[in-house]
Amino acid sequence: MLQAKSKPQSRLFPKKVIKSVYGLDYQAYYDRGFRGIIVDIDNTLVKDNAPADHKARKLIKGLKKIGFKTCIVSNSSRDRVRAFAKKVKSPYVYKARKPSPKGIQKAMQIMETDEKTTLFIGDQIYTDILAANNAGVYSILTDVIDPEERRQVKIKRFFEKPVIKRINALRKIGSRLK
Repeated sequence: MLQAKSKPQSRLFPKKVIKSVYGLDYQAYYDRGFRGIIVDIDNTLVKDNAPADHKARKLIKGLKKIGFKTCIVSNSSRDRVRAFAKKVKSPYVYKARKPSPKGIQKAMQIMETDEKTTLFIGDQIYTDILAANNAGVYSILTDVIDPEERRQVKIKRFFEKPVIKRINALRKIGSRLK
């Protein structure tokens, strides 16, 4: 069994692993009491450094239709995040300094949600998942949209491999990664 407080490495483990942000049953999360969704941009919603596309706009619009409040949280620059957030019509936090929980906490203030009613979706363990877990929110790891990334991200991916291997092993033995 995976216990969130029992092992230091567990802060790196998401509550759920998914293929794509676009294939999740968001209504089920709303029905469970979640009211805010925080999402990363690059390689979570779109390819690295790509502008907001129709799929991203449609997703955020659909989340709002269900009843969710949304917030984009990214380590990217103000210009990058603001332009993206404007297209998808969502509030945002730029230069979030993930894995610090401060960007996640600011997003919860913006959405007027708390740790129990917020979930976070991102593609990187050492920034996104660690930040979400540090903030105490439900964390979801998504597969990378496009493996062609900036060099510094590729370096982080190298260090993520053993964690991903462990997560996959736990999932196979029926852990509580739901």
